[in-house]
Amino acid sequence: MVPLPTSPRMSGEDAAECLSRLMRALEVTTDAELARALGITPQSVNGARKRREVPPAWVQACAAQTGVNAHWLFFGRGPARLPEAGADELPSFPADCESELVTIPLAEARLSAGTGSLEVSAAREGGYAFRSDFLRRKGNPRRMVLMRVSGDSMVPEIYDNDVVLLDQGQKEITPGRLYAVGFEDAIYIKRVDKLPGKIILHSANPAYPPLSLDLRGDGADQFRVIGRVLWSGREYR
Repeated sequence: MVPLPTSPRMSGEDAAECLSRLMRALEVTTDAELARALGITPQSVNGARKRREVPPAWVQACAAQTGVNAHWLFFGRGPARLPEAGADELPSFPADCESELVTIPLAEARLSAGTGSLEVSAAREGGYAFRSDFLRRKGNPRRMVLMRVSGDSMVPEIYDNDVVLLDQGQKEITPGRLYAVGFEDAIYIKRVDKLPGKIILHSANPAYPPLSLDLRGDGADQFRVIGRVLWSGREYR
């Protein structure tokens, strides 16, 4: 992961272009709309233009909301969206905008995206901070947890060792959405379809065919929805 500078000094043109990229990502056209989307004041945006500085926290917030590549937002380099994930894993910055950060715990358990293996521990690896308003738009922050993925069945959407954000309060299946689901003693991250008497688990990697789970009889007791996947990110080594 390439960290963004904490107090960048830009030319007026660079700062204006960075703000323009933020507007494009957030689909706004004025400084007032940009401020509203980022949860800051219009005066803050005007001040950034005058100082020729764009706070990294704004880039972090925009990337978290939109899934746009934070490196592209800040520097204008690289793809606007990374093909292998819905959003960058974002570095932690002090919040200089008007929104608190909430740390979501990272569980020491690994979701399967291929082999069906499950590693579970009560210990926690730590966590990552997200803007509270971003989390509330997605679901209930109190029911959210971060977990790492094992396997390659969701490539190129989600890669081995990626981190996913789950809302364990969202267990009602909406067809085609990403969920963490458990069957017998394994946990999978898949796109899920629901048919009468069965569940179909779809992988992104074409090497893995759809998996059909029969929920009639004992199968219903062995299947569980752990939570909906809201966000994914990764570290670059």
